[in-house]
Amino acid sequence: MTSNQALATESQISKSQASIGPRAQLCQANLAKQDLSGKDLYRANLSGATLSGANLSQAGLLGVNLTEADLSEANLQNADLRGVSLKGADLTNADLTGAFLYRSDLQGADLTGATLTDVQLKLALYSSDTKWPEGFRYKSSGAVGPGAALNGAYLITANLKEADLSGAMLLGAYLSGANLSGANLSGAGLAGANLQKAFLTGANLEGASLAGAELQNSDFRATNLTAGDLTGGGCIAGA
Repeated sequence: MTSNQALATESQISKSQASIGPRAQLCQANLAKQDLSGKDLYRANLSGATLSGANLSQAGLLGVNLTEADLSEANLQNADLRGVSLKGADLTNADLTGAFLYRSDLQGADLTGATLTDVQLKLALYSSDTKWPEGFRYKSSGAVGPGAALNGAYLITANLKEADLSGAMLLGAYLSGANLSGANLSGAGLAGANLQKAFLTGANLEGASLAGAELQNSDFRATNLTAGDLTGGGCIAGA
């Protein structure tokens, strides 16, 4: 490599590093093994990016798009991952100790072998094809998905459009104003839940229990209520 080529390469690396910040457009970028610890990447687009082995400890990743990103073996200790899209992301063997994933999207993500000690998963969204570390009790972690234990959960105005909540336990949950249109709630336990003004257009509630639920002004248009239990439920004024 000539001295001019070396300088050009160094310049490109410098520019790449300088571009890493809030709202950065880094789709498909190769940032493998980069030290991004403590970086503020607010709402950056890192979809499809390669971040394998990268150090993102204590990074500010609020609202970042990491859809289908490669985060295998990445260090995400104490990272702020609130509202992050990790749909289809590779998080195998990543260290998420103490990471905060409030309302993040983990649908289809692979967390096989990941370290989840003290991770905060409240209202994080997962799906049936999300892969978890062996033995991890994700259903009782506060995350939202099929079979989740969410009795009494505070989900007011939550966006759960087309979410898979089949078999979830939502007894006495607060879901007023939530968007559940197209959601799969088949076999879900919603007894005593507050669903006032919730949007359930096209949702599947086959076999769900809605006994004693508050249903005033909810939108049940095109909703499947086959074999659902509405005993003692409030009037469906918006149906």
